[in-house]
Amino acid sequence: MHVESEMPEGATGQDRAAVTRPRPGHADLAGLVKYGHDDIRDILERASARETAARVAVGAIARQLLHAVGADIASHVVSIGSAAVAHPLAVTFEQAEAIPADSALHCSDAGVERLMIAEIDRARDAGDTMGGSFEVIVHRLPPGLGSHVQWDRKLDGRLAQALMSIPAIKAVGIGLGPGVAAVPDRACTDEILLGAASGAALGVRRPTNNAGGLEGGITNGEDLRVTGYMKPISTLMKPLRSVDLTTMTESPAAIERSDVCAVPAAAVVGEAMVAIVLADAVMEKFGGDSIEELVANWQTFRARTAARFRQPASAPTA
Repeated sequence: MHVESEMPEGATGQDRAAVTRPRPGHADLAGLVKYGHDDIRDILERASARETAARVAVGAIARQLLHAVGADIASHVVSIGSAAVAHPLAVTFEQAEAIPADSALHCSDAGVERLMIAEIDRARDAGDTMGGSFEVIVHRLPPGLGSHVQWDRKLDGRLAQALMSIPAIKAVGIGLGPGVAAVPDRACTDEILLGAASGAALGVRRPTNNAGGLEGGITNGEDLRVTGYMKPISTLMKPLRSVDLTTMTESPAAIERSDVCAVPAAAVVGEAMVAIVLADAVMEKFGGDSIEELVANWQTFRARTAARFRQPASAPTA
C-alpha cells in the first residue's frame, strides 16, 4: 500500500507524489470537484485543522478584551466515545478553570478521564479514531450582548456558526442543548428569582442555567455554556474503501498524519472561537475607540442596569 507522507526537507512541489485517493469524511473529494484540482494535496492541506492555529492566536487577543469587561473563559472535555461526564452543567466554571494544565484530556472528573483514555487506547489498537464533546464556559459575561431583533444578530446563531466552522465539529449545543427535546418545559426553563446574579449587576438570579446564559439570542447574565460535538478523525491507519481518481479503480483511502483523538485540542480552538464572537458582541454593545472608553461605557451600563433592578426598601425577599 502506498502511503503519502509530508514532503522531505528541501523538496519542491514537483517532487511530491500526488494524492489521488480521497479519504471518506474529509473535504478531499468535494473540494477537488469544487475547484477542479488534480492533486488532493491542494485540498487537504488547506482543509487541515492546522489553520485553526491562527484563530487561537486571534482568540488570545479577544480574551484580553473580554477580560477588560470582567469575563473569563475556561473549557473541559465532556465525553470521548461512550465515556462521559454524567452532568456537564453541574461542572462549575471554577472547576473547569482548576483543571491542571498537564491533565491528559482536560476532563473535570479524574475517574471519567481514565475511562476516556481506555476508549482512546482501544481505538488506537483497532487502527480507528474517537470523537467526543467539549464545553466552553464564559464566566461573568455582561448581560445584553447579542440581539433578538434580527436573525443574523442573534448571539446563539453566531456562536453556533463559529464552532461549526472548526474542522470535524458536527453539532453545537447551548446549555442543555439537544436535551431540551426530551423533557417538558418545566424541566428546562430557568425560573427568575430575586437576588443578584454573579457579576451581572442584576437584581435577579436563576436557580438553574439550562439555557446556558442565552435567551432569545441575548446574554442574560448567567454563565455562557456552549458545547461542541466532534466526530472521529476520518484519517485511519486501517483506511476505508475509496477510489483512485487517476485509474478510476477501487482502492484504500490515502493515509495522512493523524491523531487518534483531537477533542482536547478542539476545546482550545472552541475557546478561541467563542472569545472572537463575544469580543465582537462586546464591541457592538459598548463601542469606543480605546479600551478605556469601552470599559467606561461598560461601567456606565452596569451602574444603569443595577439601578434599574434595585429593590424598593419595602420589597419582599424570596
